Amino acid sequence: MSGLWEQLPAPAGFLGMHVAHGSGAQPAGTAVICHGFPLERESAQRTGRTFPALADRLAAESGWEVIAGCLRGVGPSEGNFSLAGWLEDLGAFVDCAAGRAGGAAGVRVVGFGTSGSLALCLAATDERIRGVACLGSAATFADWAQDLHGMLDFARRVGIVEDPDFPPDLETWGAAFGSLRPDEAAAGVAPRPMLIVHGTEDEGVPVSDARTLADAGGPSAELRLLAGAGHRLRADPRAIALLVGWLERQGP
Repeated sequence: MSGLWEQLPAPAGFLGMHVAHGSGAQPAGTAVICHGFPLERESAQRTGRTFPALADRLAAESGWEVIAGCLRGVGPSEGNFSLAGWLEDLGAFVDCAAGRAGGAAGVRVVGFGTSGSLALCLAATDERIRGVACLGSAATFADWAQDLHGMLDFARRVGIVEDPDFPPDLETWGAAFGSLRPDEAAAGVAPRPMLIVHGTEDEGVPVSDARTLADAGGPSAELRLLAGAGHRLRADPRAIALLVGWLERQGP
C-alpha cells in the first residue's frame, strides 16, 4: 500500500485511509471525504489518487482534521463494489473519525458524487454526523436499478468489481439501488447543515437532483450552483473554496 495510505480494517477487507491534521494544535473537528463512482475504463485504481492531497489542503486551510477514504474496490481498498457495501465502508470511516473527534465534537462528511448521496443516507440514521456536503450527488439511484446486468458490467469495466464470481446473487447486490433514497434521507438530516454543490453543465447528474436534495433539506441546506462546471468538481477551485468556507463555519 502506498505510503500515502493507512489501512483501516473493514468487513470486506482493508480500506485505504489518509489522515491530514489541521494547522492548529487542536483541530476544529474531524471530517471525512470520499470519492465518487469511477467513470472511465480501468480507472478504479486512480480514482482516489488525488484525495490525500485534497485532504491535506482542506486541513491546512480550514484547521480541521480530514480523513480521506477509499471505498471497497477503489484505489488501495480491498473488496468488490456494492452500493450497500460502500455505505458500510463509509460508516467505518465515520466510526474512525468519531473516535478521533470525541463524542461531543461529531463528524462532518464530504462526498463527491455517489459518496455524497450515501453520506445523506448514513447521516439520516447516525446522529454523530453533524453535517454533510454533497458535490455532484444524485437524489436517487433509481436509474441504476433499471439494468442490473448493465451496472455490473460497467462496474467490471471500471475495475471496482474484479472477482469473476461476485456477486453471488445479482438481485441482492442490486437491491440497494432502489432501497437507498438520498432525497428522502436529506429530510432526515435536517436541521443539521448541508452543503449541496453542483455544476450547471454536469453531464452525469442533472442539476434538478441538486435542487431536489436542497428542497428536502429545507432551510438548513445551502445550495451552490457553479456556472459552467461539469461533474468533476474535485478539480474546480470554486468547489474547494466552498468546502473550506463551509467547514470553517461549522461549530463543534
